[in-house]
Formats: sequence, structure tokens, C-alpha cells
Amino acid sequence: MKSILITGCNRGLGLGLVKHLTKLSQPPQNIFATCRDIYKAKELTALAEKSKNIHIIEIDLFDTKNYDKIVQTIKNKVSYNGLNVLFNNAGISPKFTRLNFVKENELKETFFVNTVVPILLTKALLPLLKIASKNFEDKSKMTINRSAIINMSSILGSIADNDQGGYYPYRCSKAALNAATKSMSIDLKEDGILVTSLHPGWVRTDMGGNNAPMDIDTSVSNILSTLSLLTEKHTGCFLQYDGKSLPW
Repeated sequence: MKSILITGCNRGLGLGLVKHLTKLSQPPQNIFATCRDIYKAKELTALAEKSKNIHIIEIDLFDTKNYDKIVQTIKNKVSYNGLNVLFNNAGISPKFTRLNFVKENELKETFFVNTVVPILLTKALLPLLKIASKNFEDKSKMTINRSAIINMSSILGSIADNDQGGYYPYRCSKAALNAATKSMSIDLKEDGILVTSLHPGWVRTDMGGNNAPMDIDTSVSNILSTLSLLTEKHTGCFLQYDGKSLPW
């Protein structure tokens, strides 16, 4: 791919994705990485100082009216090539909650960050994604090298796999994101834009906690391998980091 935008890159999987992309034998020409506070994103800043293809976009994704800033920053760099990949990675997860402990503000905040933000950001960047798709020579294929939207979901968003209950804010927001992924895949199929929901595994991050069995490097390595193999067969699907199909 020539260009990719990844949200939530100050730490965790977002930062891990940026690190691994820069180490590829053929890294993207432009890696756009969002963070809320550049002064707290020291590792990301250090990476950008070493790699000229990393462009940090400081933005609070809660501020949806400011998404033009993201669009314009990308436009200035990619010119008429468009944006190949939008990776909606940014997300939040309140602590495990049973029904009697659910709080209204946690439901609203989690739904906004995990569901509303990816939808509205996709809407804002759609013209650039369509340009990239239109510029791709082989119009019969759907790949990340052409144009793709990857929504970072979670197995906790699976309704069929839910056998433990709880996690109301997070489960509901990710189930809704999965529904959005499916709709996007249908709406954008004629444009040749691939759309997939991805479960990164249970990873040792601030969100996943210290008891998670997988480290960031393992998850990200698998994710990038899986992304490189995506085709039109995978659009509108819910996949695990290793490419395994997951139940909605």
C-alpha cells in the first residue's frame, strides 16, 4: 500500500502497527498516525523523527467537526493518489461491568469512541479512499493495496460467542461497529473498497491488561500478514488476527 491512516497511535496496538510498518521491506510511502496529545506520544514522535514517511496528526477524535484537519493533512501529502487504507484502531474499554453497575456516561462515551468515531471518520475520508480505489489498475480485485477500511473490533463484540455476559459498554459498542462494517462493505462494494472487522486477540496493552496472553508484536505481526492476504472474499467479514473467521 502507498498510504495508510491509523488512529490511536500514542501507545498499544496503534503504536505497534506504526513500528512494524516502518520495518517492512517496502513500507508505505505515507503513514498517517493520529494521537490526542503529541507531548505524551514520545515513542511515536521519536519514530517520526527517524522515518520521514510517518506523519503525526494531533487531534481529539471526539471533535468530529475537526476531521477536516485530518483530510487536509492527508490531501497535502498524497495529492491525487488518494488514501489506500483507513485503520480505525482508536478505542476505549471501561472495566468489566455487570448490569447493576452499568453507568450511563460509560455507555455513551464508549459507544461514541468505538462506534460513532469510526463511522464519521470513514465518511470524512471516503472521497480519498475512492480516489485510491479508482486509481488502482486491476479493478477486478479488492485488496489493501487498492483501498480498504479496517475496523478494529473484538471477539467481545460477537453476539454468538458471548457466553459470559457483562462488559456492556464495550460489547455493545463493538457489536455496533461490526454492524457498521457489514453495511459499509455493502455500500462500498461497487467502489472496490474492502471493509473488514478485525479482532487483534487478547493483547497485553493498557486496555487488555497484564494478564493477556499475547504481546503487541505477536498480534501486530499476525495482523499485517492477514491484511496482506485480504481479497474480495473477506469484505464484510469478521476476522481474527490470524485470518480465522469469527461468528457475528
